[in-house]
Amino acid sequence: MHSRGKGPPESGGPFSPPAIISPTVDLLLVGGLSLIAFIPLLLSGRSDLLIASVGVQAGITAIVNMPHFMASYRIVYRSREMILRHKWASLYVPGILLVMTLAAIWEAQYSTVLVTLLVTVSGAYLAWHYTGQVWGMMASHAVLAGTSYDKTERFLIRGSLRVLLAWHVTWFFYTHLRNPDVIRPAYVLVSVGGLLAFVAGAAGLARMTRRTGRFPPLRAVVAWLAIFVWYAAIARDPSAIFWVQIAHALQYLAFPVRVEINRTKAEPGATARRLAIHMAGYAAALLVISYLASEVLPARAMDAVALYFGDEPGRVTPVLVLIFINIHHYFTDGVVWKISNPEVRRELFAHVPQVAAAPKRAAGA
Repeated sequence: MHSRGKGPPESGGPFSPPAIISPTVDLLLVGGLSLIAFIPLLLSGRSDLLIASVGVQAGITAIVNMPHFMASYRIVYRSREMILRHKWASLYVPGILLVMTLAAIWEAQYSTVLVTLLVTVSGAYLAWHYTGQVWGMMASHAVLAGTSYDKTERFLIRGSLRVLLAWHVTWFFYTHLRNPDVIRPAYVLVSVGGLLAFVAGAAGLARMTRRTGRFPPLRAVVAWLAIFVWYAAIARDPSAIFWVQIAHALQYLAFPVRVEINRTKAEPGATARRLAIHMAGYAAALLVISYLASEVLPARAMDAVALYFGDEPGRVTPVLVLIFINIHHYFTDGVVWKISNPEVRRELFAHVPQVAAAPKRAAGA
């Protein structure tokens, strides 16, 4: 999908290279901020990497993590046409999840089998979601830089991410099983594989440098490097998954925001003032809905379920509400964000017309 030609500068100025938001903002969101925060923590040698209190975690979740879920919903449910085009993402999968969630709540009176199953699906699916998004970041920023990965480079880089996927799934079971010893050999083996994956991915990037005569796009390299640092953090302290979730959400948010900006600017009579007002309303709506989804809905659902089914189903309800949102988002993200799709490319890169109109390349995502 990658365009060989260099895209035109963003409208912000003749010397500004193409970017999702801006080169600096993109670099920070795609992984720069997490590297700045995580690397000193890892080098400090401390075992507790979470640091933040429960209240602080709840606040950050409401203003960063939950908005990235709601932004994806805005993409899927923005129009009837979009809903009907992506029926699995908009209707079928949430319907299946709703039935499973209600069944798990009811079953929690007697057993937690379905609750455990949904937690496991969410934890394992998260690995696919994280590593897949990193490749999407690398592909998108390569497009903007006017370059591409050849078949071998793609094999090495995506292969390194797939090894991390296996590591993440193994880490999930290793940290959640009552007896982690049963999976310890596999965890050690895949951890060694993670080191080899770093070497393979770095070899792919080095090969790209030799082939093109220039360093790979910095934003793509930072996205790839960041996930290795994220996983080093949760290997040290599993509770650091909270910060990884926040870093992942920041990485994602630039993309639906850019689509919203591009769609608004394409409307008849669009002006800078109307764009500013619209985006302020967009941000406010995301924050309000995110607060309701992360704080109000789980609490009210817990109270209602506890009233009708008892305390145990009530206690698991907030977890199940959030798992519903998580799994649905993972599926939606995989369906909607196909950079090889010409329509997605046009909307995401409308501010860089040469990139938006470029044909799909074999070296694409």
